[in-house]
Amino acid sequence: MRAPIRHAACLLATTAIVGLAGLSPAAAQGGPAARVAGVNAARSFNIPAQPLASALNAFGRQSGLQVTLAAATSRGVTSRAVNGTYTAQQALAQLLAGTGIGFRITGEGTAVVGQAMPVQSEGGGAAEGTEMLDAIAVSTTNIGRGGVSETVITPQDLERLNATDLAGVFREQPGIEVGSSIPMSQKVYVHGIEETNLAVTIDGSRQNNKVFHHSGTNLIDPGVLKAVRVDAGVAPADAGPGALAGSIAYETKDARDFLDADGWGGIGKYSFNFNGDTSIANVTGYARKGGFETLGYFNYGKGDEFEAGNGDIVLGTSTDVVNGIGKISYQAPSGDRFALSYERIQDEAPRPYRANGTKFPLNRPWEPAVADYALDRQNVVFTYTDDTPEGWWNPKAVLAYSSSEIGKPVFLRPPTLPYWTSGKTDSFNGKFENKFALSTGDIVAGVDFYDDTAELDDMYDAATEKATNVGLYAQARLEPWERTRLSFGGRADQQWFTGTDDTEWDNAGLSGNVSGEYDLIADLLTAKAGYSHVWAGIPLAENFVMNPAWDYADGPEPVIADNYIVGLKATYNGFTLEGSVFRSDIDNARVAIYNAAVGAIRARDIVSQGFEIGAGYSWENGFVRVKYADIDVDIDGKPADSETGNYLATPVGQIITVVAAHTFTQWGLTIGGNMEIALEMDDVPAPLVDVVYQPIDGYTVVNLYAEYRPVSLPHLMLRLDVNNIFDETYASRGTYGQDIEGVEPLLEPGRSFILTASAKF
Repeated sequence: MRAPIRHAACLLATTAIVGLAGLSPAAAQGGPAARVAGVNAARSFNIPAQPLASALNAFGRQSGLQVTLAAATSRGVTSRAVNGTYTAQQALAQLLAGTGIGFRITGEGTAVVGQAMPVQSEGGGAAEGTEMLDAIAVSTTNIGRGGVSETVITPQDLERLNATDLAGVFREQPGIEVGSSIPMSQKVYVHGIEETNLAVTIDGSRQNNKVFHHSGTNLIDPGVLKAVRVDAGVAPADAGPGALAGSIAYETKDARDFLDADGWGGIGKYSFNFNGDTSIANVTGYARKGGFETLGYFNYGKGDEFEAGNGDIVLGTSTDVVNGIGKISYQAPSGDRFALSYERIQDEAPRPYRANGTKFPLNRPWEPAVADYALDRQNVVFTYTDDTPEGWWNPKAVLAYSSSEIGKPVFLRPPTLPYWTSGKTDSFNGKFENKFALSTGDIVAGVDFYDDTAELDDMYDAATEKATNVGLYAQARLEPWERTRLSFGGRADQQWFTGTDDTEWDNAGLSGNVSGEYDLIADLLTAKAGYSHVWAGIPLAENFVMNPAWDYADGPEPVIADNYIVGLKATYNGFTLEGSVFRSDIDNARVAIYNAAVGAIRARDIVSQGFEIGAGYSWENGFVRVKYADIDVDIDGKPADSETGNYLATPVGQIITVVAAHTFTQWGLTIGGNMEIALEMDDVPAPLVDVVYQPIDGYTVVNLYAEYRPVSLPHLMLRLDVNNIFDETYASRGTYGQDIEGVEPLLEPGRSFILTASAKF
């Protein structure tokens, strides 16, 4: 039934790219002309006096401008209040009045704020001889919060990466590994710890997707993403419950990310990967009118199995995906904003029978090499915010439902016929919080809840577990003294857990965190440190191992964790040098197995420790960055392995990434690339009776790209990616089975040429 939709999507995307190529820039809604009109138009502003960084975030949201702020400019600076109807230039001038900080607004709809610039005059002029400072982004997205262990992948990063899966999204982060070459079986590991031990959200909606250990947990199309935030280890209290080893927050695109004022527009994008003859086509449409906003995105991917570097076809790696997102919102003149979004992704391609590997020592002879799979993930989110907060009233409310379902055949010993089984997890969740603005920062306080269910629909072993949690939390982010930034907070959680036999347990616990940064040398050297203790209750078991005959005895123990990080960062004239040491300890991590006697309550202890260092240099039209991570993970005091570590952790070792890019502005051409070097890892467990462990091979992978945006037609983009340029045969670090003798892990694609074209209209 999806075939007509798929064909229509391909035709629509191709028509959008080819047919719209002749549009002039002036015809593109939301282009430079529209942004200039938005800058000159008067609109309502309501921004209380507050720390400058927070005030500029509010200004960006209310003006529709992208704001950049010179490094260290905002520290210890309080803005003036802005309340009334002004142009963007008038509002920003009033907000900065008396601070000694100047600004300029560019013709591309960006406000650049810095101490070395005078306030721009009404005519747009500025004094000659002024010097621009190094700038950092202050985006209209709320995803970055400045945590000491925070990594933010910005909209600009995502556009440059041109990713088609989560491995591409995190490609430049050596401390974040993504295992598997198939998107539906990819798992994200942060400092070696699997993402089900982190608080994971999409647009604020909790994701509870521990369905099947041979599949992934969160299948996401990077085309819908606006930004990603990862807190590695130490996470704030308002990241949500269950942040044992940190958090991952995915934020999707909105209409106002494309339009500064009333109007409409769209984007058509098509890519073709010659390795596997894979086509990916998507279309985005968006509009704003009188406070209403809407956005729609539809994506279709179809392709064959790809070749690894050794020339072999990797079974079960074809592409058959359909996904989309729809959003509608309304912002009242009072500033009250109501938004509703619905996102869904389906993957129905044949996969290896055990989807995260192509060969296992214990495979039964009657099981096929490849079998049908059906993965369906959905996310519905309602959000209320006030975009013109007054005083201490700056509320946010989220009500959401998320689900992930995997269906697959089970092949019993012949002559018994195979049958279809499925597992589904879902979460009804939400929160209400308020941000209290203070002269030295802000405090976020609120209440959140989740009602999670894990269900196995099986003709022999149907089972269900449930968990409900209510939490109270508060997180302060303050600049109490010059050159000092503090963040601290806590949570109190109450959980009710129901087992497959309907027995019930309730538990309660406290969590706390504290972190801070201090500028040892102003504008040059900063020290940071953080600690968190996390109580996460009892996690639900994996659907496909749940057993209705489980004996829970006294019940599973709540999982707790302690995280630490210490680091330094130096910046000077475009150069950066940074390093950090970290450790995460997780106790009583639940690892349910089918065994009726002990399967429901079995637990393990995890330790992840190591360090990361990085260096970089940025110039006017480019940058180069080098990062190194050394991550050592133990499970129950022994080196981690990928079998014991299912839903817990994976061996990582030493990873190096190198990233560089440069834009030749006069030609509209960007050349860039990245390299990942994984060193051989021989710290593996001693052999067991039925499992022999082996060292994990190292690899070096180089990816290059060239992107062309014609200066006269900036709404067009043509790009060529050459991935794995040296045709390396390898499995990415974090992929299951590399350390187990007799297992054939999923290899990554060999040399791949990918052509991409997009057009805005």
